[in-house]
Amino acid sequence: MEIEHYSFGRIRIDGLAYDADLIVFPDHVQDHRWRRAGHRLAPEDLGSVLADPPQVLVIGAGFYGRMQVPEGTRAALEGAGIALHIANTTEAVQAFNRLQRESARSVAALHLTC
Repeated sequence: MEIEHYSFGRIRIDGLAYDADLIVFPDHVQDHRWRRAGHRLAPEDLGSVLADPPQVLVIGAGFYGRMQVPEGTRAALEGAGIALHIANTTEAVQAFNRLQRESARSVAALHLTC
């Protein structure tokens, strides 16, 4: 999967446009509501990621980086053997594309606004 473009509230992946938060796997996009609420990422939000843990989870915390990743969420992911890369979504998109080119098994969980 290649993320071709990101701007506040919109993203294009492999030619398809999305306008809501999503999770990008190596072979598909989970584009339906995957976060329970607000601007806090909970372990329950990432059940599909934890079911088949990648080497790296890139978290896009929003255009301005306002989505929080609480310590409990970080601990659950790291406990599953997942390395984390957390950044604002613009930087997360760049990191995900780089990791895909380097053949790291990576997944991106991206908040598209705030």
